Amino acid sequence: MEHMKRNVAVLSVCQALANTNNTILIALGALVGYSLADNKLLATLPVASVMIGTMLFTIPASFWMRRVGRKYGFITGILIGMTGASICSWAIYTHNFWLFCVGTGLVGVNNSFVQQYRFAAADAASVEFRPTAISLVMFGGVAAAFLGPQSAKLTQGLFASYTYLGSYVSTIGIAFVAGTLLLLVRIPNLTAEQRSTSGRPLKEIAKQPAFIVAVVGAMVGYGVMSLIMTSTPLSIVADAEASARELGIAFDKKAALGNSFDVITAHVVGMFGPSFFTGTVIKRFGVLNVMMAGAVLLAACVGVSLVGHELHHYFGGLIVLGIGWNFLFIGGTTLLTECYSESEKAKVQGFNDFLVFGTVAIASLSSGSIFHFMGWESLNQVAIPFLIISFLASLWLALKRRKEARIAT
Repeated sequence: MEHMKRNVAVLSVCQALANTNNTILIALGALVGYSLADNKLLATLPVASVMIGTMLFTIPASFWMRRVGRKYGFITGILIGMTGASICSWAIYTHNFWLFCVGTGLVGVNNSFVQQYRFAAADAASVEFRPTAISLVMFGGVAAAFLGPQSAKLTQGLFASYTYLGSYVSTIGIAFVAGTLLLLVRIPNLTAEQRSTSGRPLKEIAKQPAFIVAVVGAMVGYGVMSLIMTSTPLSIVADAEASARELGIAFDKKAALGNSFDVITAHVVGMFGPSFFTGTVIKRFGVLNVMMAGAVLLAACVGVSLVGHELHHYFGGLIVLGIGWNFLFIGGTTLLTECYSESEKAKVQGFNDFLVFGTVAIASLSSGSIFHFMGWESLNQVAIPFLIISFLASLWLALKRRKEARIAT
């Protein structure tokens, strides 16, 4: 238990630092993209490239850690992330949009390692402690809710002639601190016997009902969250500019950016705040009930977003969006751990994250175009069919398990 608690504590802090950097990217990525891109339809491409980098390297990252262990795998990711942040900084300095996308893509590669923090905590935890371990690691993101946007606010003007440059330089130092802390992680590597076999074929594992529902829930939860969140800063700034034009007053871009940072702060609190008790809720009410609640909450976010464009609508909608993501993503992660053995975990975890972040990449990339051509309301409505699918999938498995339990007794 002592080792489990230490691993969870270290991974939770590192999750907080990683999410601080990710929050800076989310809060500024589309805005930097808009300022650098000649074609404004590509404004959200830098955010999408983070997800593309994550998607493409989820499986390689998982197998690399299978070979060298969790600790050195995580440090590999940190080094790649620091390189990406350095390239982003140079791209802003030289006003190079495509180089900026390369840098954010490398940051995304690091995220493919970061996404394994939750699995690393589960690997070294008992079955009873596993949901709590996953939740507590994810809870580390609460600090990022404040550190990320507020760091972006404080550092964006450090280099007066290069807006946002200071924020991206700061992410290099944050990543370095995380890499130093990761040296404290103590997670046993696979034994030679476990490495010598890969277990069942992935095709066989993927046919399990629990695997299907876990992956669908995580894909929908993360995809819908990314779709809406990515364009939120653009919508807030656009609304503020339109309001100023209508009232015949000067547009205060700094104030609009400040509002968008505050909304993202509230959103990230909604994403990670519930993690303190999500594991307990899962053990009390069951993982499938929690996943269904997550789908309902994401639908509630869509409802709030359709009501109006006032700042309180953005705050309310994005907070609910974060909580819904938390329930679906942590629920999906917990359910997935039921589907594989030790020798199978690398390929299953990697394949899961490949599907999830492939969905997120598509959602992030399409978010800007949908917002530009169809508007904020239509962007939210796009999410509805996917939320219905996720809810029904979880309900189906819950009813199936209930029926099997009755037959068994």
